[in-house]
Amino acid sequence: MRFPGTPHFAFLLLALTPLCHAAGGGLTITSPDFASGANIPSRCTCKGDDTSPTLQISGAPAAAKSLVLIVDDPDAPSGTFTHWLIGNLPPDTKLISAGATPSGGLQGINSFGTAGYSGPCPPAGTHRYFFRLFALNSILALPAGASRAAWDAAMQGHVIGQTFLMGRFSKSDLQ
Repeated sequence: MRFPGTPHFAFLLLALTPLCHAAGGGLTITSPDFASGANIPSRCTCKGDDTSPTLQISGAPAAAKSLVLIVDDPDAPSGTFTHWLIGNLPPDTKLISAGATPSGGLQGINSFGTAGYSGPCPPAGTHRYFFRLFALNSILALPAGASRAAWDAAMQGHVIGQTFLMGRFSKSDLQ
């Protein structure tokens, strides 16, 4: 089943996310800045410094050739909104420091039309933000600045592990 405006692969990833999180093997992504399901700190959003949170990675499969991180908001009114696309990270990557872009990573264009991290900024209500980590059995052959659709297509058939960290944010939570 396809939803208007949602690439088939993106919908499949969203639909299978709870299963993949539980079945992701040893692959994990965590953050010392927020627990899974908790509020993302305002400094990591449009109401703060718009700085990416610190992310800790472990358990990449031995067969992994690269890692991909996609940060998105499935609650956006127009459909899934992508906040960050970065891939071709070495499979032994353990840390993405706050506000840093890992060296050697390939960045795609987010839904804001820019490369790099653009934090949560929902128009209304509380939204969920998924930091989706994928282990691939290949290195993506994409140009810098490729679209989310191109990333989804390039990843098909190459995902050998995946997991996620979910945070929440609402502009109304700020006083």
